Amino acid sequence: MRSWPRPEIPLLPGKGQIPAIHDSALGEKVASAQPDATTATIYVCGITPYDAAHMGHAATYLAFDLLIRAWIDAGRQVTYAQCVTDVDDPLLERAEQTGQDWRELAEEQTEVFRREMASLHLVPPDHYVAVADIAEQIAQAGLVLQESGWAYPVPVDDAGPDLYADLSADQLFGQVAHLDAKTMDELFAERGGDPDRVGKRHRLDPLLWRARRPGEPWWDSPLGQGRPGWHIECSVIAASRLGVPFDIQGGGKDLFFPHHEMSISHLRGLTGVASPVGAHVHTGVIGLDGTKMSKSLGNLVLVSDLVAAGSPPAAIRLALISQHYRLDRDWTDTLLAEATQRLAAWSEGLAAASDEGVDVGEGDPQAVATLERMRTALADDLDSPAAIAAVDEYVASGPPTPGGVALVRGAIGGLLGVELG
Repeated sequence: MRSWPRPEIPLLPGKGQIPAIHDSALGEKVASAQPDATTATIYVCGITPYDAAHMGHAATYLAFDLLIRAWIDAGRQVTYAQCVTDVDDPLLERAEQTGQDWRELAEEQTEVFRREMASLHLVPPDHYVAVADIAEQIAQAGLVLQESGWAYPVPVDDAGPDLYADLSADQLFGQVAHLDAKTMDELFAERGGDPDRVGKRHRLDPLLWRARRPGEPWWDSPLGQGRPGWHIECSVIAASRLGVPFDIQGGGKDLFFPHHEMSISHLRGLTGVASPVGAHVHTGVIGLDGTKMSKSLGNLVLVSDLVAAGSPPAAIRLALISQHYRLDRDWTDTLLAEATQRLAAWSEGLAAASDEGVDVGEGDPQAVATLERMRTALADDLDSPAAIAAVDEYVASGPPTPGGVALVRGAIGGLLGVELG
């Protein structure tokens, strides 16, 4: 599946730092990539394309975009993989409600997402993978788990069987989210699980392969006709596109359990690697009037609507990164208005001197110091508010030099991904 165009990322003098990042599983900051490596690898869970992207989606992908930009600034060769869950119950239900073919709906909404991510200047995935394109590969992974005792069939009337992972085979299960049994059971039921499914060995065992049902999409496979379960898709994409171990598994905090716990368990079963991921990184929830934005609730603020109403994409991006990525926070009109004013101030303040024919940073030690403050801030768990504050102080300090303009504009574009007018 094609991704979206890659934005131009200005090259900055010197070299940035490898960020320390908050690992949700450990509850502390760790190196986001191996210190002695030349590469960095990241997997971020993608969308289920049955509606447009809202601020919660945008905030999540922007957080990992900041990390990728920091890695690039530190001289790392980055490999980035992301899925598109284009075979899933919510999408199939929406397609049935609207009378639209599920494939057309998925491609239509994926294209909207591509346009929105491009408008926000996000670095695209190197591997942008639709589940429908790897269904047979997922089935093969399910077969591997079954043959090694990590999965088992559950009979289905007039079909089947379905295939479920046997979590009792994974002695390390639970070490990602560190939740008690009651909480895991509740979250599994709330977030797409089927704890009461008859025939399962354990309530938390997740579906790997769903046997063909009337009216549902299906593929021929070594497991019979059917379609993939949810968590296994990310395991297969990460292992095949990044290799194991990879540096970062990322997504919104609502994916911590069961999705990330389950997908890492499947990776253990498929690869035999006890710790397939360097760090688990999760973003905070974006709400509206104190309630989390979600498609099911319909309380959405959409990127596409804001742009259509005249908001500059750069202001939307700046608004979302003006607060720390791990915070639960509300999207407000005030937040966008403040970002729009800041964007205008930066554009005006950094347009005061021509940068033609000068060396970047020449004659402006304060600009050099601003770049280093931005790098240091982002190296500390992607502290984008501190990086923004450094730019604010530089712009407010007085008329910049031509070399300073070139350097700070480059830092804003390269590290923060904000394009000035």
